[in-house]
Amino acid sequence: AMTTIVERRTQDPNDVIFVCDFSPPRGPDPKLLEPARRLDADFISVAYNPGKSIRVNSALAAHWIAQNTGKEVLFTLASRDMNKVAAQSLLLGAALLGLRNLVIVKGDEFSERELSAVKAVDDFKPTEFVESVRSMNEGLDFKGAKLRSPTNFCVGATIDLGRGVEAQIRLTRRKVEAGAQFFLLQSLFDTQLLAEFLDRYASSYGEV
Repeated sequence: AMTTIVERRTQDPNDVIFVCDFSPPRGPDPKLLEPARRLDADFISVAYNPGKSIRVNSALAAHWIAQNTGKEVLFTLASRDMNKVAAQSLLLGAALLGLRNLVIVKGDEFSERELSAVKAVDDFKPTEFVESVRSMNEGLDFKGAKLRSPTNFCVGATIDLGRGVEAQIRLTRRKVEAGAQFFLLQSLFDTQLLAEFLDRYASSYGEV
């Protein structure tokens, strides 16, 4: 069985967990996924269509990596690209394949030029998407109808301190309340920002 991020953290709260980002290939040849074997990381995080380019779906690529390398994985999904039916159907398939770790993002917005060829969906806001995964774990779909069996995802979200500490504190709290169990931080080159975020979040909500 796959290990969740939370389970790994609980095993040793002081351990440094290495999560390596991996871009799925722009083609279905399994050889294109072979570089994942060489990644010495605790978890391989499969990105969702980076650069808004057409790539192997993140959940399917994560499953291939897990099955063929034995490494722990997580996969990202963007609320931008799928309506609620498509998103939850994909998640049922991912659960069928045994995937556990999921990160929800909004996804980069399409430019005006790109919107002439493609539509953004955004049927879920990211926080709503997180909440819907919690509901699926409780055995309910987005309509409130009972699933034949619940999912068992460990759902995470992201924090981008480049968008302002105060705004991210409020947004992070909303995601926690929606059911986010872990967070990945966008690239950060000023550690003082992170210290400020953690201090202010703790003073506001009494926990980190």
